[in-house]
Amino acid sequence: MESSLKRNLVAVIPAYNEEVAIGSVVLKTKRYVDKVIVVDDGSKDRTAEVAMLAGAEVLRLEKNCGKAYAMMKGLERAKELDYSVVVLLDGDGQHEPDELPLIVYYVLEDEADLIIGSRFLKNNSIPRYRRLGQKILNMATNLGSECRITDSQSGFRALNRRALEALDDFESEGYNIESDMIAHLSAKGLRIKEVPISVRYEVPNKHKKNPVSHGIDVLTNIVGLIGYKRPLLSFGVIGFASVVVGLTLGFWAFSTYYASGKLPFGPSIGCALFLILGLLCIMSGLILNSLVQIMKARKSVDVKATVVAAKSEPVQGIAEYDGAYGSLISKGSMGYLVDRAVNREVGLVSSGGNGSLRR
Repeated sequence: MESSLKRNLVAVIPAYNEEVAIGSVVLKTKRYVDKVIVVDDGSKDRTAEVAMLAGAEVLRLEKNCGKAYAMMKGLERAKELDYSVVVLLDGDGQHEPDELPLIVYYVLEDEADLIIGSRFLKNNSIPRYRRLGQKILNMATNLGSECRITDSQSGFRALNRRALEALDDFESEGYNIESDMIAHLSAKGLRIKEVPISVRYEVPNKHKKNPVSHGIDVLTNIVGLIGYKRPLLSFGVIGFASVVVGLTLGFWAFSTYYASGKLPFGPSIGCALFLILGLLCIMSGLILNSLVQIMKARKSVDVKATVVAAKSEPVQGIAEYDGAYGSLISKGSMGYLVDRAVNREVGLVSSGGNGSLRR
């Protein structure tokens, strides 16, 4: 099984002050991949030295830049070395490298572009506060993306070359990278699946950041993402809640006036304010949602216009459409889009006045 797994696979492990655990993580991971890349995120201990002794290639950052920056540096290096599948895992020993074959299986079989190891699909002993926090973050991530994930914060993942190429325009910071990656790749139409994994919380160095602070930072980032991608949902929920509160206060004020003949000042003002706020939020959500839909429609129209304009002369360029990104090659009335991530044709285009792209 080990030899069958080593099919152009590389593991990327971001690490910060993990001299105790990183050696064993690298040694176990090497059994299943062709190369292990450890990104030392400005560690103050011997993390880099231990990782090199264990047989890993080490990228050492001069200062601590955060998990997202370290991980992206590792992915850039994997891309430079032209690996077809990249496995991501933490360097603290929480993940079990022996489960790596399960992580990469669907990617190697071309049934998924991103595989996420889910701690909640297996009977793991997870502290209650972590379980509650993860559920909240999962719910928020699912609202901000176009897929349903049970463990959005899992760092044990596998990406194929297409997913790696799709991260060219990807940006993230700190521990937000797990949620941001899901939202980014799902928006591009890539296939995302989950598999059950084990997890160990009794590790030497444990979490680098306070779990509450970590959760708040990630949740804040996700809420901002939801507001950007789904403004009608975010503004609509706030607006609807404000309208409900306003109507409740109005009913209270009317009941008091009907019973005593006196109009209560506080509930009356509150009713007016909440109703105005709610209606403004709903209207803002509708306007912003219309702008988002116009931007999406304009993007597809731009690609079609480029294709339709192709006449008798051969045209070559770059096109992007619903997650397919690659070279546009057209001759006469026919053309096709070649997906650079997998180097294959993903759709035909005909230019008889109504160009179209089929995937």
